[in-house]
Amino acid sequence: MTDSKILVRAAVAGDLAHLCAFNAAMARETEGLELDGATLERGVAQGLADAARARYFVAECEGQPAGCLMLTLEWSDWRAGFWWWIQSVYVAPGFRRQGVYRALHTHVANLASSVVDVVGLRLYVERANLGAQQTYAALGMHDSRYQVFEQHTRPSRDVP
Repeated sequence: MTDSKILVRAAVAGDLAHLCAFNAAMARETEGLELDGATLERGVAQGLADAARARYFVAECEGQPAGCLMLTLEWSDWRAGFWWWIQSVYVAPGFRRQGVYRALHTHVANLASSVVDVVGLRLYVERANLGAQQTYAALGMHDSRYQVFEQHTRPSRDVP
């Protein structure tokens, strides 16, 4: 399959079920987690409804949802602009190694380049996911030297 046979578009409310299924599969495959379906559906629906929370993009191959990603914003006072964070990346198993992620990445990179106050793209990746790291590097991304720390502010039964 070539990138020209892959259509990348902004997700719409009708994509909710596919986005939830892709996110659940990604959590299962990459972290061995089973997400709470109701919480996941609520989170994706809120993101679809409010671009300030998230923007989703879907890659289609011959009308079939093949993959997705989500963008969120981070303001950088150092650069007086926004980082676009690429998150919730997933390519369905039958479509892997066929340019689906490349098409998604190229689409959002082109969008980012056209917005004057976007300073770059970032993402985080599991340390052990060497295949994904190689893919990101091949698309011009590099290790940012930062390590991500987190602190939960409320208990969650859904995700550790």
